[in-house]
Amino acid sequence: MAPDYWQHATLELSRHDSVMAELAERYAGLSLVSRGDAFGTLARSIVGQQISVKAADAVWGRFSVQVGALIPDRVLELGEAGLAGCGLSKRKIEYLCDLAGHFASGQLDPSAWSQLDDESIIVELTAVRGIGRWTAEMFLIFHQMRPDIFPLDDIGLQRAVCERYFSGERPSRRTLSEFGERWRPWRSVATWYLWRSLDPVPVEY
Repeated sequence: MAPDYWQHATLELSRHDSVMAELAERYAGLSLVSRGDAFGTLARSIVGQQISVKAADAVWGRFSVQVGALIPDRVLELGEAGLAGCGLSKRKIEYLCDLAGHFASGQLDPSAWSQLDDESIIVELTAVRGIGRWTAEMFLIFHQMRPDIFPLDDIGLQRAVCERYFSGERPSRRTLSEFGERWRPWRSVATWYLWRSLDPVPVEY
């Protein structure tokens, strides 16, 4: 189901930006989709780091079979030794166990996030080993469906802005940040449409 702000945000973006209007028309009926499982979403993001989508899907499949119930307590029960053999590097296994520990201890509490602003959640998430700012921003966009996240370090966003607005010349991080202000408070939506301009198949995390 689309976020409740999606249609309004799309109309606002289209009214002031011809590129957004064209993309919104092309991809009408598509929107952000949340998997609805915070732990699973973050675990999947760790598994997929620095490997291809195809490889990540294969490793995730083996990991899911080995774990069974995809819950923090089960990951902790298996531990690092129990997660060996499903294609994960030793470091990623350590990251997954650290993630599970943060959930099990209550250091990460999804029920509290609706009361927190974006940066506060990013601080909480990046305290977990293996989760950097980009991963936290993807989580805010794809799981929390926060409307105004602008992932400056995302290569796809950089490339799409370069191609659509700067005649092929990649803007600096500062220029990109300033340019993105035109889409506030709907920068997540603008980013999603710009991603679609590169790849028409919506990505899910």
